[in-house]
Amino acid sequence: MTPLLPTPDSWAWTTLGDIADVVGGVTKDAKKQSDPNLPLVPYLRVANVQRGRLDLTTVTEIRVPEATAERLQLLPGDVLLNEGGDRDKLGRGWVWDGEIPNCIHQNHVFRARVIDGILDPRLLAWFANECAQTWFETNGKQTTNLASISLSRIKELPLPIPPLAEQQRIVTILNDRLAEVDAAISALTQANGRVGRYLEAVVARELDHIESVELGTILAEKLINGRSVPTRGDGFPVLRLTAMASGYLDLSERKGGDWTEREARPHLVKRGDFFVSRGNGSLSLVGRGALLMDEPDPVAFPDTMIRIRADRERIDSEFLRVVWQSYLVRQQIEGAARTTAGIYKINQSILEGIRIPLPPLEKQAQIVATIQEAEALVGTIGGAATVSISRCRDLRRRLFGEAFRGRLTQPEVGDELAEGLLDRIRLKRAAEAMPRNRTKRGVSRTGIKKISFPADAGGVVSAGDQESLFEQGEVSS
Repeated sequence: MTPLLPTPDSWAWTTLGDIADVVGGVTKDAKKQSDPNLPLVPYLRVANVQRGRLDLTTVTEIRVPEATAERLQLLPGDVLLNEGGDRDKLGRGWVWDGEIPNCIHQNHVFRARVIDGILDPRLLAWFANECAQTWFETNGKQTTNLASISLSRIKELPLPIPPLAEQQRIVTILNDRLAEVDAAISALTQANGRVGRYLEAVVARELDHIESVELGTILAEKLINGRSVPTRGDGFPVLRLTAMASGYLDLSERKGGDWTEREARPHLVKRGDFFVSRGNGSLSLVGRGALLMDEPDPVAFPDTMIRIRADRERIDSEFLRVVWQSYLVRQQIEGAARTTAGIYKINQSILEGIRIPLPPLEKQAQIVATIQEAEALVGTIGGAATVSISRCRDLRRRLFGEAFRGRLTQPEVGDELAEGLLDRIRLKRAAEAMPRNRTKRGVSRTGIKKISFPADAGGVVSAGDQESLFEQGEVSS
């Protein structure tokens, strides 16, 4: 075992399997789910086990035998760690505080129950979340779609063990400082939301009481969907959907497509084109728009976008962009979107029916100038808030790094060395394992020299420890 961080001499390193009982959860069985005689119990999935918190908004139920429900029932202080999902989700988790009675966990979530309070569960969860991510990513296995880590491997997770009294000092300090950092992040996030609402209010005010027309009546060309083409590194370029992320089309977000320039010609983009996303798993993102302001090199747009070429004599391209982000248009799009297999979609027919406020071109220019001024202000304030949030999160990470290097606390006189805690756990496990292996031949006639225990009992116990166990009646001759 290699320590993951430098720690004080009074601390000790061990593995998760040495100081906790770690088990996997229940696997869903379709046959059992149809048996009404089996008890129905709540169970936690990967989605419930977030980094540093539990999301119990939606907790499903499962039918399992009574013995299974009893064996897997979660107890306050249990640490839940994810077994699989995306690679960055491995080992993600938090502490169960008994929020839901009789709750169990699924097979993609491990439960670690610390033995005899040798390590505060919060320290275990914090360390796994914040300091062991690289270890999890290195030790996990990747399949085509999912990453996972085995039960035997997660038991090998290296863990630092501070003295018990020092653990409590660390937890107290971390709780206090994290509360301050989290409060700052929350305040900055709320400020970001408020400036966003300010921009929405400016747009709504500028568009109020303006007569609207259907988009289909102000088009210079028919709406057109992009084309789906396989990727080919040296092929003719096609934009990615991520090109729409900022509200303006980013021409650098592209890939090579398996087609020729002649095949791509109907889908080439032009300055002033406006693009709308056709589908998204989130209703708030479907139908989002992006304007091409630059003069492009030859590049096409993909099937995930619909192109709008409006009549420039009736509507300014920049005005179309600011109108498209308004609540008035969003309300129409979200109301008309249809969902298939969890994906919200819109089509050309829906877009043609969207009503757009349409003042004279001169008034459009005035509205655009006012909204752009508000956007600049919001961008400045929001940018500063975003930078501050990033710094707070970085401070949060550094707090954990300092905590698990022993730099937030100092050892005090009377603190028991962590190695003593581990010795007690090893002896306890050895003693618990002895009755299962007790035989009349367990002790040699010539005296106690060495006894080999099963691997889960901590390996080999020294002669002095054997004599102690013998005197306590744990070993019979």
